[in-house]
Amino acid sequence: MRSRPPPRRWPFLGRPKGASFGARPGERPEVSGFGQVAVIGAGWAGLACAVELAAAGRPVVVFEASRRLGGRARSVELDGRLVDNGQHLLVGAYAETLRLIGRTGADPAQLFWRLPLRLDYPGAFRLRLPELPPPWHLAAGLLAAESASLRDKLSAALFMQRLKLDGFRLRRDTTVAAWLDAHRQHGAIRRFLWEPLCLAALNTAPQRASAQIFANVLRDSLGGPRGATDLLLQRSDLGRIFPEHAAHYLTEKGSEIRCAHRVRDLQRQGNGWQVDGRQVDQVVLAVAPQHVPALLVSRPAHEPLLRQIADYDYEPIATVYLAYPEAVRLPFPMLGLTGPLGQWVFDRSSQGGPAGLLAFVLSAEGGWETLTDDELAATLHAELCAALGPLPPPRWQRSIRERRATFRCRPDLPRPGCETAERGLWLAGDYTCSEYPATIEGAVRSGVAAARAVLAGK
Repeated sequence: MRSRPPPRRWPFLGRPKGASFGARPGERPEVSGFGQVAVIGAGWAGLACAVELAAAGRPVVVFEASRRLGGRARSVELDGRLVDNGQHLLVGAYAETLRLIGRTGADPAQLFWRLPLRLDYPGAFRLRLPELPPPWHLAAGLLAAESASLRDKLSAALFMQRLKLDGFRLRRDTTVAAWLDAHRQHGAIRRFLWEPLCLAALNTAPQRASAQIFANVLRDSLGGPRGATDLLLQRSDLGRIFPEHAAHYLTEKGSEIRCAHRVRDLQRQGNGWQVDGRQVDQVVLAVAPQHVPALLVSRPAHEPLLRQIADYDYEPIATVYLAYPEAVRLPFPMLGLTGPLGQWVFDRSSQGGPAGLLAFVLSAEGGWETLTDDELAATLHAELCAALGPLPPPRWQRSIRERRATFRCRPDLPRPGCETAERGLWLAGDYTCSEYPATIEGAVRSGVAAARAVLAGK
């Protein structure tokens, strides 16, 4: 299937407040009528839900408070440069994400570089998975890992084998740190494989993260089919990976997208709903959990849900962009850092960005939060030099910090599904996908689940 090239300029990349698109010239841009579904929120969960509904022939109207689609995984402009609001990494296990991208008419093979998993900490640790059938690819990769003892390698292989025999189910949930201690996972494998994967996938430190959710991640990645562990490096900014194609697909199907429209009023009306006075059949709330109370606080039936969400804690994420001279390249598109602050650094030139632009990712709370942007950039530059050798100073730097980027994925965290206490009102968002942490795949799966519930007429 060939990828459909998106238009040169999409309306949501800078839409006037309250504007919409998707109607024919001269017509009022509405898709009203029997069966219409309102999707509130146009992140990846909301867009996945809308695409799945539109594919089934249901009319959809999408409301988005921002002028841009994509939520926490979208394109932004910084000083004339188009970058992502956060560096995201997709893997081959993201089956629903890849399916939804294909549903819009795009070709994932044209949007991503697919590379075998490689974790490279220069001078400290390296693990590569060869192109062998599972589970031999993981066994061979672990045994060949550099700077790890044979004892740690064998222990890690046995750990994965026991997990598989147990169906990746724990008898009781606990923290990842306690779980790894119980299974005697120590040394370089723990420091450079298990703990960084936990932090990257759950955006929660191992001392606080849910071991069961991390086991689910291992089940679908390292414990999955051969391609599940592949790194999917985007060839362009996030907006062109899914949001633009989703918007194109939805407008072709006659759906409407209203950007820069923050929904203020949600009311039950007869057998349907009113969204800011607009009559619809059903509603999907595809917003972050911290934004749900504003829409449901006046509806007593949802008090248990609101109490559950009120107990959530949140973790930050920072992406620091440093623009070096064009000749600066990383030896691999993604490298791990061993300094006190740095976690991962990505070469954006291998992902459709300008030459010399590097993106540093800092997940979960830590000492980096106390530093100014200039101090953080200087520290990360020094850590990169320690890993690769002397580098010229960056010409430009910008930081994007999200204080409440994801929910803290702690053990036994109660999470709602897509169904609510009122008929015709549904939830979508990564926090509703109970088996997954706050990832793009979790968001997409939640949107698909909500859409299928709508279509089932529950």
